[in-house]
Parts: sequence; structure tokens; C-alpha cells
Amino acid sequence: MEDYTFTDAVLADYKTGMGAMSEQLPKLMKSFHAFTEISFEEGEISQKYKQLIALAVSVYAHSEYCIIFHTKACMDAGCTVPEVLEAVGVAAALGGGSALSQAVTLVMQTIDELQGNAKPLQ
Repeated sequence: MEDYTFTDAVLADYKTGMGAMSEQLPKLMKSFHAFTEISFEEGEISQKYKQLIALAVSVYAHSEYCIIFHTKACMDAGCTVPEVLEAVGVAAALGGGSALSQAVTLVMQTIDELQGNAKPLQ
């Protein structure tokens, strides 16, 4: 059995919450999912770069679940670690130290866990 990491726990928590919200507000959530799927479709901007944009905005906005979700999505879309770090560097340039704190903690931890370089939760 694979180790269960912080990233795994956060993504499972998010999925559970989205499921519960979908049960309570199915019409709203269906619309939200349709909107976000269209937003991230391949277009003039590739899905890879859309995920980098989403990650930078998430870091700037201090949205912890989105930071983890979009860091994983960036890696899944073929982003390199330097590309991810440059994107969050841009967010830090606009958002200052508070944005940088998100990058050096959540983004770095998520990358480490996705690459198998982190300790599992106890």
C-alpha cells in the first residue's frame, strides 16, 4: 500500500467536500463544474499554461486547497519544477512575502510529495 501524504489527504478532503456540496446544490455545482471544465480546455492557451496561471492566482489569493490542486494539475500537465517555481515567483512578485510563503510551503511540499520525496502522515 502506498503512503498517504498530506497532499493525498487534502485532495481527498476536497473531493469529499465537493461531493457533499453537489448533493446539496446539484444545479449550482453542475454549472460550476461545466464552467471550470470549459475554462481549462485546450485553446489558444494550452492546458499546461492554464494550470500555471491558476497556480499563480491561487498562490496570490492564498487559496490553500487550490494551491495544492493546481500544483498537482501542473505536474500532471507536464510542467517542470522550474516552470512551477517561476509561476509562483511571478505571484510572489505581485503578492509579496505573503504569497511567497505559500510558494515555499504548500507548493514545495506538494511537489516533494508528488515526486515521492516526502514523509507520509503518521
